[in-house]
Amino acid sequence: MAQSDEHAEVLPEFAGSEGLEIEPCAKDESEADTRIVMLIDDEPAQGRLISAIAARDGWRTVVASDAETAIAMLGTREGMQLSAILLDQWVPGDDTCSLIAELKERRPALPILMLTTSASPLLAVEAMRAGASDYLVKPVSPDRLMDALRAVTTREAPRDELAPLTEKMSATLDFDAMIGTAPPFRTALAQAAKAARGHNHSLIEGESGTGKEMLMRAMHAASPRSKEALRIVNIASVPPNSVESVLFGHEPNAFPGAFDRQIGALQHCDGGTLVLDEVDRLSVAVQERLSDALETGIVRPMGATHGFRIDVRLLSASNMSLARLVEGGLFDAGLAQKLGATRVQLPPLRERTGDISALTRHFLTRIGEQPGLTHLSIADSALALLAAYDWPGNVRQLQSVLFRAAVYCEGDTLTAESFPQLSEMIGELDSTTRSAQHEGVGVMLYTEDGNLRPLEEIEADVIRLAIGHYRGRMTEVARRLGIGRSTLYRKLSDLGIDNAA
Repeated sequence: MAQSDEHAEVLPEFAGSEGLEIEPCAKDESEADTRIVMLIDDEPAQGRLISAIAARDGWRTVVASDAETAIAMLGTREGMQLSAILLDQWVPGDDTCSLIAELKERRPALPILMLTTSASPLLAVEAMRAGASDYLVKPVSPDRLMDALRAVTTREAPRDELAPLTEKMSATLDFDAMIGTAPPFRTALAQAAKAARGHNHSLIEGESGTGKEMLMRAMHAASPRSKEALRIVNIASVPPNSVESVLFGHEPNAFPGAFDRQIGALQHCDGGTLVLDEVDRLSVAVQERLSDALETGIVRPMGATHGFRIDVRLLSASNMSLARLVEGGLFDAGLAQKLGATRVQLPPLRERTGDISALTRHFLTRIGEQPGLTHLSIADSALALLAAYDWPGNVRQLQSVLFRAAVYCEGDTLTAESFPQLSEMIGELDSTTRSAQHEGVGVMLYTEDGNLRPLEEIEADVIRLAIGHYRGRMTEVARRLGIGRSTLYRKLSDLGIDNAA
């Protein structure tokens, strides 16, 4: 669930700290409107940095250097106005999870974000069971930090269990791990698989959480460049004044604070693949530079008098349609054409609800392999509930919801009661809808490890479903299945099915 190593190569502990332009938070006339976050950390430098990052988004930060001070601060005037708590894992004088539990006992409604250097999901599981709302693995960019803070403090009740986690579970990097049978999704995979075998740049478009990064990793793994360098740069996670340096590199003294030479991502990936996530966030100036570099095959670092010839393949992702951005004059037409030599559109999860059952079982298998968690099954009542939601955060949100449910599950099966806020949001389904959804998820195509079930098992489930749907009227069952009554009874015998199923 850790952030990718490629991010760590590009970003320092708090990415964008160098050259970060700090502006003091403007004070409103009403102090009551000021959002306050408590940082529990004994490192003054990190405290100053987080305070500066939070101030850019209108937050005021109060710092507690240890657990005792933090607990005491809850009773102060500022403590009563807190909107969230940021807790560094390395808190002196107290066990992290014990501190989280005590803070939640005193202020149950106050969200807590944990900062940690550990990529182990076990720590996340323990922290969430203690009461943490989310966790972030350092290095942390300013955008990731503030996105996580906004997510836990934007109350659209019921919200908590439906919020995607900040960190992502590591994924298998091949096309077999892309679960789904919906025609638009399979079409997208076929296009991506074909493009992967070539050398052209490719553009993956789709809403946030649809699996664009995972697909691009799979494309690199299946490409002729799979043994060469891969680097992922999320444009949204890099401060705007650092993007050009990250992509093209810089020479010493190229700009204030550039003390050393830095090799840019384009040059680093010579012969390999560079993934640009949220490429639509590039500034116009950087778009023009990148378009020129792709046209000439030459990249020139900032402050350099000479360039370097490169052979790099770009896999780019965008949450928005680049064609529409070009029409609106917000994206360089030449660059869009170069990036989109092959264009793949990933559909949102609400357009492939038939895949929710298989995705759920696949995620539960992988979640069960994480330290501190066990393998869980899921009841049809829970699957019906999941199928009724529209999943604005798409596949990633589904995975996060299942992870949270697994963390708190005390049995061996997830039921509708495992998703109380989702149940409240959707409300009671009428009997007709519930019956239809139950039947829709009654025939599972995949095993828990994501592979297809044997045809015999699927056929048996279809026959059982038909018998139940038509209340045991075997003539109608046979007619609807398109087979004769004698054939139906023979199948019942061969498959070992009781005709009262």
